[in-house]
Amino acid sequence: MTRGRGYALLGMVVAAIMALSTALYVGVASDNGTPDGNAVGQGRVPRNSAAPASTGTWVGTWSTSPAAAEPGTETTAMADRSVRNVVHTSVGGTSARVTLSNLYGQSPLNITRATIAVSAGGGTAAALADTMRQLTFGGGPKVVVPPGRQVMSDAVRVVVPPDSDVLVTTYTPTGSGPVTYHPHARQTSYVAQGDHARDATGTPYTERSVSWRYLTALDVLSNESDGTIVALGDSLTDGITSTPGANNRWTDVLSDRLRAQIAAGRDLPRYSVVNQGISGNQVLTDGLGRPADNPSALNRFQRDVLERPNVKVVVIDLGVNDILRNPRLADPNAILDGLRTLVGQAHARGVKVVGATLMPFHGHRGYTDAREAVRQTINAEIRAGRVYDAVADFDRALRDPYDPRRLRSDYDSGDHLHPSDKGYARMAESFDLETLKGSAPAEL
Repeated sequence: MTRGRGYALLGMVVAAIMALSTALYVGVASDNGTPDGNAVGQGRVPRNSAAPASTGTWVGTWSTSPAAAEPGTETTAMADRSVRNVVHTSVGGTSARVTLSNLYGQSPLNITRATIAVSAGGGTAAALADTMRQLTFGGGPKVVVPPGRQVMSDAVRVVVPPDSDVLVTTYTPTGSGPVTYHPHARQTSYVAQGDHARDATGTPYTERSVSWRYLTALDVLSNESDGTIVALGDSLTDGITSTPGANNRWTDVLSDRLRAQIAAGRDLPRYSVVNQGISGNQVLTDGLGRPADNPSALNRFQRDVLERPNVKVVVIDLGVNDILRNPRLADPNAILDGLRTLVGQAHARGVKVVGATLMPFHGHRGYTDAREAVRQTINAEIRAGRVYDAVADFDRALRDPYDPRRLRSDYDSGDHLHPSDKGYARMAESFDLETLKGSAPAEL
């Protein structure tokens, strides 16, 4: 072979490698990151300054679990309406992507426009105009999400601040009910008639909503975070009795506390915190329907925990509803076996597990001495280190020292089961941040 022909062949090989690398990059950028291979992006648009930055780590900055089919949306759903979800971030980033769910839909969800922007301030649907970005899916502005599926958007370049509100808006021209939603958001979102996804003023958004619709995750490409903490729980994690719009769930306070300690120079993992609580959730039992409303922790663990980006730690606070909602006396060993199954699944993926003790509920309408005995049995196993890698002792932190069967009065929202804002803050303050260090034990 002559030298000239050798150089030509080498050039062809290099060109082929570069073409393959480009194809792989485009494929990764448009992959929705979910089991859904059928979501259809439409109408490709040229790449522009909104293309994603290339440095940092993808982490979750906010998430919520699709919990049920929204009542009353079976026929018209959100036809010809713009849904502006307001969500609160944990950490900041330089690019963002969202996940939209049609888990409970019975027909294709047709989204013809979606946007993301930083909120102009609390209690408003207005956006900071220079942060408004159109979201794309596989390079196009439209996407069709089949029933029972979810889709992840392409990454878009936008500076997302930590501890801030972000607006994610979707427009659906046709009905695709029932709507997949998360009730008890403790956050006001907005709805407008017609396509106002790109409107930054917020003026058309005259309808308020206390639920999140379609949107289940906001991820960011972050230089300030190396991984994600997922809080898996029930109403105690969902923050059902916290002040609406104040971001006083214990997970919000934990995120603020962790970020502040790192800023002060403390040697702690740089993790974001996302909330996968569903009010009424149980370890073992699903709700009704197909797919099940309020799926059990065993049912949703893969989706809600292991599929979060760069998850490093899961904090599990579950078991109280298995005790209270069981028409017979709950078997503590069955609950413990369920919790240990979750731990095994986490360890198989290298995820560390911190588990919470079950908080007291004396005075609640479901209290009995027999149920209290079940709670004590479960807590004894947790404290003995026979369930989790580490323990968050929320029971000890919030119980009344003079009657350990009940919440301390200033930590009690009044129903003797759910904490007040002060109680949620106490949960986060009692959490030992050192337990976030290290990784899951090696499986033998």
